[in-house]
Amino acid sequence: MLRESSKISEEAVELSDVTRGLSAATAIAHAPLLVAFAEAVVQRDPPRIAAARDAVFAAMGNDATVDAAATIAGFHGFVRIADAIGIPYDTAAMGRDVPEIREAAGINAFPRVLSDNAAA
Repeated sequence: MLRESSKISEEAVELSDVTRGLSAATAIAHAPLLVAFAEAVVQRDPPRIAAARDAVFAAMGNDATVDAAATIAGFHGFVRIADAIGIPYDTAAMGRDVPEIREAAGINAFPRVLSDNAAA
């Protein structure tokens, strides 16, 4: 999804930023504010969430704040649902994810559940 949205918006995205933090190669407007908002939500820190949300609102306005909150909630929810019901990693994208993107983003380093017929 990130790869496709970056193509549409024509913004440069460094996929390793997903796991390693923002780099100079990523040129997304207000990226540090958006990252702070997402991290506050993942860490379930209400004061940080409120401060980050207010910073996004001040810099980007209401519509962008709603879009950011919805995106964060969606991704956060997808992961929790998959973890809770034990969806094996190798079936999460119905076998159609792109190995190069997983590697570039550093996702291959994360622990994951594999189905019985997949190699670790």
